[in-house]
Amino acid sequence: MMVLVLGASGATGRRLVHELLARGVCVRIVIRAGSEFPDAMIRHENLTLVRADFLALTEDEIAQLVDGCGAVASCLGHTLSLKGIYGQPRRLVTEAVRRVYRAVERNAAQTPIRFVLMNSTGNSNRDIPERVSFAQDCVIRLLRLVLPPHVDNEQAADFLRTQVGPADRGFEWVIVRPDALTDHDQVTDYRVFPSPVRSAIFDSGTTSRINVGHFMAELITNDATWHAWRGQMPVIYNAESAVPQRG
Repeated sequence: MMVLVLGASGATGRRLVHELLARGVCVRIVIRAGSEFPDAMIRHENLTLVRADFLALTEDEIAQLVDGCGAVASCLGHTLSLKGIYGQPRRLVTEAVRRVYRAVERNAAQTPIRFVLMNSTGNSNRDIPERVSFAQDCVIRLLRLVLPPHVDNEQAADFLRTQVGPADRGFEWVIVRPDALTDHDQVTDYRVFPSPVRSAIFDSGTTSRINVGHFMAELITNDATWHAWRGQMPVIYNAESAVPQRG
């Protein structure tokens, strides 16, 4: 299998690429010129690196990148700086998802492609719907006004939920929602739920980036895991954070 990974130079993206390569998967990554990436992975025989700004690519170029891939994973996100949060492109993730979908439609592969989007527990699954407190709802409404990346995450997920839908025969998807991200050196025990088990705003848990990468790789390479979560927005926590705090 060939997997295209967007946002591979980010902290979580690198973990995902490392996990996929460790599983013997061929990986194609797109990173901007000047972005750093571990030399050991660059030299890996199963890695193909393309230096480009993904949103600057033409439809033909994106279609070529997606061609032959059994899965696409996005760990794209906004840099935590004033320019990254309030500068352009404000819809980085949403636009990337749309362009990948158009490329998959254009290529019309014989088998459906798997698309895994890294998102956030701050974004609710409005298909269920998920119940949140009045206070959390107020905070989320404020975030929509002051933090463009939050809106980007919501719109990217909404595109998959409402525009693609769960029944598209050529494009299957899962939206992975970690809680507060942490860094660990090794994969640890983690739990996955259909919805948050604690407040993302007032009682957030933790999710290590390496665990996110492991779960995303599981979705891509394990048929049982994929079919269990296809068309859903699973929430992942480190095991010790899977139970909300009391008192």
